[in-house]
Amino acid sequence: MNRHSAEIAPADIESLYEAGWDDAAIYYAITVCALFNFYNRWVDASGVHAMSDETHRQNAKRSVAAGYVR
Repeated sequence: MNRHSAEIAPADIESLYEAGWDDAAIYYAITVCALFNFYNRWVDASGVHAMSDETHRQNAKRSVAAGYVR
């Protein structure tokens, strides 16, 4: 979806329905892909630095303890 979204055809969506996905699941999957595509481009272009491994570990511990949603 990130590189060839214009090439997605009804047959591609049909295969998702056949796998048990509904319209809401497809919508949310597309939205997540689109947002991460945007975020990655924004981060790359703005020079934001990646978090350290230690910061990732601390964030993971916090997510386990408190959940992902604030």
